[in-house]
Amino acid sequence: MKRPSPSPGTSSATIRLGYNFFTSLLTMATLRPASSLSALGNLRHHKCVTHYHVVPSLLHRSCAARSTTRLYSSTKDNIGVDHGRGDDLQRWYPPSLMDHMLYRIKEVNNVPYHIQLNLINFTVNGRVLGKVTPKVAERLTSAGSSSSSPIFELSTATNQPTLTLGNAAGTTVEQRTKAVASVMEKLHDEGYITGWRDELYPVAESFDSAPLFLIERAAASLLGVLEYGVHINGLVDYDNSSLGDDNVEQQSITTNTSTSKKMKKMWMARRSKTKSKFPGFLDHIVAGGQPAGLSLMDNVVKECMEEAGIPPEITRRGIQPAGAISYENYDDEEGTKSEGEGVMSRVVLFCFDLVLPSDFIPSANDGEVESFFTWGLDDIARSMDPDYDDPIKPNCYPVIIDYLLRSGAISPDSPKYLDILRTLRSGSCS
Repeated sequence: MKRPSPSPGTSSATIRLGYNFFTSLLTMATLRPASSLSALGNLRHHKCVTHYHVVPSLLHRSCAARSTTRLYSSTKDNIGVDHGRGDDLQRWYPPSLMDHMLYRIKEVNNVPYHIQLNLINFTVNGRVLGKVTPKVAERLTSAGSSSSSPIFELSTATNQPTLTLGNAAGTTVEQRTKAVASVMEKLHDEGYITGWRDELYPVAESFDSAPLFLIERAAASLLGVLEYGVHINGLVDYDNSSLGDDNVEQQSITTNTSTSKKMKKMWMARRSKTKSKFPGFLDHIVAGGQPAGLSLMDNVVKECMEEAGIPPEITRRGIQPAGAISYENYDDEEGTKSEGEGVMSRVVLFCFDLVLPSDFIPSANDGEVESFFTWGLDDIARSMDPDYDDPIKPNCYPVIIDYLLRSGAISPDSPKYLDILRTLRSGSCS
């Protein structure tokens, strides 16, 4: 800050006094708004810890104090309260929220070291397509052993064994698809593969590569091949004065809602109790695997109509692509498989934000969802707790956390922000 120039006849002592008084006022002005924010610490479900210190490098300019307040929500609280008063009152959460978010991300990024150390590559024509454990490789090779030339073969020509397709599998996409299906259907009949979907996934090196064969969705993780899916964050703005209970299963606990004009919420779904995986869990309004033969957007439109009764025109008007998250997870299916026979889920989820009209209510059309309801930021924050008794399906959490970061609901000043950002793409993103 440039010191004020003295007027003619002003003494140097007077100049120093006036400058010190001026900087003192500036320091007080800086402290006042930050101090008022600390009052939020008294609100239920919120915590604010503020420390003040003088920054030495600024002493010669303003002597203003810098606040090292830990910020757990940005001024643009896009999924919380829009106060419309120009001051954008912030939300505050305890530091444990960041740890809880990391826990939820790592929940689907868990490959024990002893498993990772012994994984075998699954290759076709020298291209690495998947990862399997030695015991899974043994089961796959033995499943097709009734023929003189097995479908799956274990190559030991090098120091590192490799699972591959034998000559009996053929050389075209159609031939490989049929051959692999014969093995997977046998394992399904034996009860080894469950949750058969009659939906084919492409198997390729990357999302942009041509598939080398197609595989039943329920069997994809058995080969540890890359799986792709679409997850939709269903968002809606409500007028707080008219928000009722007719279309919601649960209401959020939102601080200072009496002063808010609008509340942006997220539509959630409760999975059917008849689902083969995660029955009764909370879920995105719409989510699905990416099958062969469909573009991402065509799949989004299809899934929105099938799972939530969202007309194509509403989906196309409100949808916005929002990047992707990835993860790798070893799943022994809660101990139902013997030691070492778990499967590798290597997944890339394309994220979409869908803004829905405030008067639109989703409807369950395909029997996979029991009900829909809306959640606010407080509900979502609570659900991150590892001890929360009504959790969301594990692979939905990274997509929701990614939205919270993108929307500014979580400030980049928050501790472990970059850890979270990095961990959201722990798996192969190709």
